[in-house]
Amino acid sequence: MSHPVLVLAGPTSAGKTSAAIHVAHLWGARIVSADAMQVYRGMDVGTGKAHPAVLRLFPHACVDVRDPDQPFSAQDFAAEADETVRGDRPVVIAGGTVFYLRAFLYGLVAAPRADPGLRAELEGLDDPWGELQRVDPVLAARLHPNDRVRIVRGLEVFRISGQRLSDLHAQDLQTPRHPHHCLWLDRDDLRERIDLRVGRMLERDYLGEVQRLLDAGYDRGLKPMQSLGYRHLADHLLDGLSLDEAGWRTRRDHWRYARKQRVWSRQHPGWQRVDARDRAPVLAAAMELWGPPAR
Repeated sequence: MSHPVLVLAGPTSAGKTSAAIHVAHLWGARIVSADAMQVYRGMDVGTGKAHPAVLRLFPHACVDVRDPDQPFSAQDFAAEADETVRGDRPVVIAGGTVFYLRAFLYGLVAAPRADPGLRAELEGLDDPWGELQRVDPVLAARLHPNDRVRIVRGLEVFRISGQRLSDLHAQDLQTPRHPHHCLWLDRDDLRERIDLRVGRMLERDYLGEVQRLLDAGYDRGLKPMQSLGYRHLADHLLDGLSLDEAGWRTRRDHWRYARKQRVWSRQHPGWQRVDARDRAPVLAAAMELWGPPAR
């Protein structure tokens, strides 16, 4: 029988990974990363992956499992997380990709199948996010305007079924698939922390990482290459956007993403909200789920 799962969710840069590693050290838990960009090999600095030495000590499921041009869906994440949970060790899931967390905790919505012709039509819209705001404002509020894959999917579902994808999601958020305890880790100094994090990324050769991906033949239009700072640094390298401007846009997009994550979290009032700087609630939750630590 699997152990109940500890879920550490929260906005970007809140400190979820370090909290998960602390728990893994004390309880011998397996870590599953619920970060949609950390699944990609070669995207290390810009996704905030733990240092390779740390990953060797505390392996993370769903990290470095695809190349940037290979698909990885919420369904894939749920399947890999399910497999990890079936093991003989406690599991802590840490990350802020809300669709991954929802897929693992509650399953995927019974939405209509994709229609390639309709999808091509929707992808050609001048402002798909604006159209989504009109037909499904709740879903639009959760998504970054550049998240074209999920925006187009929301429009596709509405055109085919007449139903809002956000309503389908709300219907599914009923019965958990696994026993779990969810904590939302947040902090009041998040904006300053995001600014510092992006600065450190640039110092750690974030720009060189993007150049290496481009040199390896990964097109700037790929979904992972469009995420947060990657697209702005590609604009610097390919189009002459100033590095200062690329850095500012990266900080801005991280902050906007954090706001979207916070909006989503408010749909889950039962989640325990804690200050990410205080490890006591995290350790107390782990103790409640699994008993005293092994170390």
